[in-house]
Amino acid sequence: MTSSLTRRIVPAMKFTLDARRDVNLVRGYGAGAVRIGERVVHASCIVAAQTLITEWEAPRIEALGAEHLGAVLALDPEIVILGTGAKQRFPSAALRETLAARGIGVEAMDLGAACRTYNILVQEERRVVALLYVE
Repeated sequence: MTSSLTRRIVPAMKFTLDARRDVNLVRGYGAGAVRIGERVVHASCIVAAQTLITEWEAPRIEALGAEHLGAVLALDPEIVILGTGAKQRFPSAALRETLAARGIGVEAMDLGAACRTYNILVQEERRVVALLYVE
């Protein structure tokens, strides 16, 4: 016999997230390095589900402008996560406006929060790109 409550709860909800092996995941971070998959990167980088760019001349976060985002925009993100190092710092209003005009959200947070947020979003199959400032 099925109760009326059981009949109303149709979809099953998953409370854990299985780690996908087919995307770039941040496996660790610390002073001067991030580990993406099995690769340790000692410089600021751009990471997306299928792309890792380690040859990125990262300007100071406050100087980050649209001219630095060619590789990011080519990845067609819906959201950009800025991992700004040990402390949360914010990009210029001009950069935020540039991304907003293209329908791209942007969030700035410290490196640890950025890595965790990126991992969640990429596993949810969101079009996320993280700019990770490694200090």
